[in-house]
Amino acid sequence: MKVVLDTNDLDDNKFVDCYIGGNADFLVTNDHHFTILKKLDFPKLAIISIDDFLSLLNSL
Repeated sequence: MKVVLDTNDLDDNKFVDCYIGGNADFLVTNDHHFTILKKLDFPKLAIISIDDFLSLLNSL
């Protein structure tokens, strides 16, 4: 499934496609262009910062 999202950076779409296609738990990025995608109901994206992801890994 190819998803085209309205972001300020069209190159970001390939990362969202990989996230959805790979059935990933998180999309890890510090790119501020992704923050608008957190507001979407579908597809629901779990976008977290690199620092939050590292904290999650350290808590395991």
